Amino acid sequence: MAQGSSSLPAGDVTENDRLMALLAYIIGVIVPIVILVSEENKNRPFQRYHAIHSLGLWVASLIYSVVACIVYFLLTTITLGILGLCLWIIFLLPLVPVILYGIKAYQGEWVVIPVVTDFIKGQGWV
Repeated sequence: MAQGSSSLPAGDVTENDRLMALLAYIIGVIVPIVILVSEENKNRPFQRYHAIHSLGLWVASLIYSVVACIVYFLLTTITLGILGLCLWIIFLLPLVPVILYGIKAYQGEWVVIPVVTDFIKGQGWV
């Protein structure tokens, strides 16, 4: 989502908004919940938008991790542990979008996360 396509003008995004959005992605579940519970923070559209997206991204990462565990253990068992030496990297992959979207949020962007944003909008959360 472009900066101008939200109800909040780009000029109203403060340094605090950007920092809280970054922390929502990097620290995970705790900061987004604090943002959504705190009256002052949840009334800031930029913070609320990124807190909800962060929670959605962490849920998607959790689902990915469960599937990755199943694949990892199946392939490691079949190959007697040989692929286990290489496949551990699949558990680090969810960190890439978390860091990427955190940086974009800190730059003041209203990010669109494929699948997650569509689901969140479909539920009417943003």
